[in-house]
Amino acid sequence: MAEKYFKYVILGGGVAAGYAAREFAKLGVNPGELAIISKEAVAPYERPALSKGYLFPQGAARLPGFHVCVGSGGERLLPEWYTEKGIELILSTEIVKADLPSKSLISAAGTTFKYDTLIIATGSTVIKLSDFGVQGSDANNIFYLREIDDADKLVEAIQAKKGGKAVIVGGGYIGLELGAALRINDLDVTMVYPEPWCMPRLFTSGIAAFYEGYYENKGIKIIKGTVAVGFDANSNGDVTAVKLKDGRVLDADIVVVGVGGRPLTTLFKGQIEEEKGGIKTDAFFKTSVPGVYAVGDMATFPLKLYNELRRVEHVDHARKSAEQAVKAIKANEGVGSVEEYDYLPYFYSRAFDLSWQFYGDNVGDTVLFGDNNPSSEKPKFGSYWVKDGKVVGAFLESGTPDENKAIAHVAKVQPAVQSLDQLASEGITFASKI
Repeated sequence: MAEKYFKYVILGGGVAAGYAAREFAKLGVNPGELAIISKEAVAPYERPALSKGYLFPQGAARLPGFHVCVGSGGERLLPEWYTEKGIELILSTEIVKADLPSKSLISAAGTTFKYDTLIIATGSTVIKLSDFGVQGSDANNIFYLREIDDADKLVEAIQAKKGGKAVIVGGGYIGLELGAALRINDLDVTMVYPEPWCMPRLFTSGIAAFYEGYYENKGIKIIKGTVAVGFDANSNGDVTAVKLKDGRVLDADIVVVGVGGRPLTTLFKGQIEEEKGGIKTDAFFKTSVPGVYAVGDMATFPLKLYNELRRVEHVDHARKSAEQAVKAIKANEGVGSVEEYDYLPYFYSRAFDLSWQFYGDNVGDTVLFGDNNPSSEKPKFGSYWVKDGKVVGAFLESGTPDENKAIAHVAKVQPAVQSLDQLASEGITFASKI
C-alpha cells in the first residue's frame, strides 16, 4: 500500500485547519512539508455559514464565497492558494486508524500517512436520534447539519417542500438558527425541545423569553418540555409525522435535528490523555503525546481567565486555537515566539433581524436590562452575570460594534459592581464607561 510522509499533518478540514494553514504560511513552510487530510470534498470553509447565509431564499452564500479566512475579515483561501503555498490538500479521504506511537495515519483506501508533527482538528460530529434508538429516524427528509453536503440536501428539500411543514427538534444554536431560516423560506415551522426554555446552556429564562416571543410573532410554534420519540413515513420512505413523548403527533414534510454534538476523538482512544470529553492539552495545545497537538472543539485546555480546564465548541476558539498551536510549533523550531493562550469565551448568533453577542462566563446572579419586549419595533437589551461582586459575563442583543467591544472588555476585566440595581438601571452605559 502507498505511504506518504509530511513534516506536518493537519487531520480535519474544517475552520481550524484553514486558519492553521494560514498561520503556517505566515510563519514559513516549505513546499511539500504540510498536508491537510479531510474527509470532505472541498477546501476548508467557514462552517457557521451553513446554518445562516447558505439557507437564504435570495442571495444565498455559496462556495467559493465563504472559504476560510473570510469569517474573521481575512483573505479568502481558495483551493489554488494551498497549491501556491505548496500545501497539499488531501480531500475526500477518511482516516480509519491512527497510530500515535508510530506517527502514522491510515486511510480507508489503505494509504499510510507518516508525519513528524500532527495537529488533530477533527472537530465534532452531530448526535443523531438513531444513537438513542428513536423509531423511524432513518426516514427521508430528516436532516442534520454539519457539512456542506448536509446543507445541499436541506436546500433541495426546502425547494421541493415550499409552503410545507417543518419540525425542528432541539432548541439550541442550530434549532434557533434553522428555525429562522426555514421560516424565511415560507415553511410552517414548529420547534420542539425538552428544556423549559431555549438555549438553556447560555440563556437565562429572561433572555429566552424574548427570543421565544419573537419567534412566535414570526409564526413559529414552540413546544417545550417534550421530545421526539418516533417518526412516521409514507411508502416512499419520506417522513410524514413526528411523534412526541407527550402523545402529540406533528405533521412534517421536513425535520431538522439539532440536539448537540460530540468531539471526534474515537481514533485516539487509549493513546492520548482525555478530559471533559476532549483531548487534554496545555496552553499551547500540546497533548500528552510528543509532537501531537489538538485544537478547536476537541481540545480541553486551561482557560487562564478562570483558572480551570474547559472545552469550548465555537468557531472563534477553533480559529484562535489553531493559530496558537502553529505559533507554538514554529516557536519550538526557533521561529517567532508564543505566549500562553489567554482566551475570553465568545459566542454569537444571527437570526431574522436579530444579532447577539456574549462574552465571558454565565455564572452567578443575573441582571436583565433594556427593551426585551419581543413586539418592540427595535428591541435592544442585554444581561450581566455577577459573581463574588464582579461582572464576569455580558450578553447584548442588537449592539453597535462599539457596544459589543465594551461588553467584551467588561467580561475580560471583571469590574466590581456596587449593586445589581445599579447595573440594571445603567444597562449598557455601565459597560461603555469601563
